[in-house]
Amino acid sequence: MAKQLTRKELKTDKFVLEFEHGVELFTTHRQQITRWGSIAAGVAVVVVAIMLYRGHQHNVRQEALHSAMEIQNAAIGPSSNPLVLSFPNAAERDKAVQKAFGDLAAKYPGTDEGAVAEFFLGTNAADNGKLSDAEKYFKAAVDSGSGPYASVAKLSLAQIYASEGKLADGEKLLQSVIDHPTVLVSKDEATIVLAQMMESSNPQKARKLLEPLRTSRRPNVSKAAIDAVGQLPSQK
Repeated sequence: MAKQLTRKELKTDKFVLEFEHGVELFTTHRQQITRWGSIAAGVAVVVVAIMLYRGHQHNVRQEALHSAMEIQNAAIGPSSNPLVLSFPNAAERDKAVQKAFGDLAAKYPGTDEGAVAEFFLGTNAADNGKLSDAEKYFKAAVDSGSGPYASVAKLSLAQIYASEGKLADGEKLLQSVIDHPTVLVSKDEATIVLAQMMESSNPQKARKLLEPLRTSRRPNVSKAAIDAVGQLPSQK
């Protein structure tokens, strides 16, 4: 029987979404435009127009994601503050969350915001015990997201695979993160999750992965590694 995974088990409690709000810079070279004449100047105008449009689209996506996150974090029950978003019950909020993130993912596939939407659809599905749906959403996030966001989705998808008994698939995903760590998932964190996945099937290898991390200069890494070693079967 498939195990129901929680957000904590999926490591989403460590997932901090930090989105860049900077505007892409376009530097014009006046001398080059003068040299190449009106054709080059026309091309430059088109490029600037495209960059401005992309900047506008980026802001639109950010606003849509912000709105979806507000729904995700909305309160349940009556609120005396009209500025605080709330829903009468969890079912109504879940329905609104599903629509908000679903619309975002459908409208902006292949973007970071779309990938984040797929990721949250996956975590919500996992919370509700819908592992097949969670797997689908995490796969979409992996396929459409950039490195940092895809790495978080890989971490969660690997744990879905493990809960379904697909250890080889999970290990392959985690190894890809270890080989290509990101600002959201470090090599050490992916290694610890991989070791935890192996604690029953290959405790010797798990211990080998964890031992070097026990003395890490990063306190959170060393503590996590020590805790993970403590969960391994005793050596004979």
